[in-house]
Amino acid sequence: MALTESTMMSLGSRAPDFNLPEPLTGQDLSLEQLRGEHATLVMFICNHCPYVIHVIEGIAELSADYMPRGVGFVAINSNDVDSYPEDSPEKMSAWATQEQFLFPYLFDESQFVAQAYGAACTPDFFLFDDGLNCIYRGRMDGAKPGNDESVSGHDLREALDAVLTGMPVNKDQKPSLGCNIKWK
Repeated sequence: MALTESTMMSLGSRAPDFNLPEPLTGQDLSLEQLRGEHATLVMFICNHCPYVIHVIEGIAELSADYMPRGVGFVAINSNDVDSYPEDSPEKMSAWATQEQFLFPYLFDESQFVAQAYGAACTPDFFLFDDGLNCIYRGRMDGAKPGNDESVSGHDLREALDAVLTGMPVNKDQKPSLGCNIKWK
């Protein structure tokens, strides 16, 4: 595991489009199909990363709290599954079922989507407004394996609450920290 910070896409950047398979359902889903009425959160995660595993319950709570309020959620796995078979589509389906994901968990086999977003680590979070312009990128909160901070989703919740109430999102954003994306 190589500890990596997110690269922090430029604020205001338009969300790169995608059309990726969801292993659980066998459907291909696009950004346009998944975008929320008020905002869209694109998350790069994977099955095996200890940083993702540490916050997965917090991600589930976020989605349960904000999806009913018009926020679209989507998770994307871009890891090289030849080198990391624990992130295979079959295991993605099993994990999405086990964790009862409310959001689609898509597979980016080509890694083009991760490259287009500038995703560098898992987890890596990108929040877009209703026009699909980047308003937040970085960490969920300060919790990580080995520190005493509880998983609260504070940073993401602050950004989500701001966009949902028509307030500006705080531009002082901290990068996410986690395992590097496993490039081919």
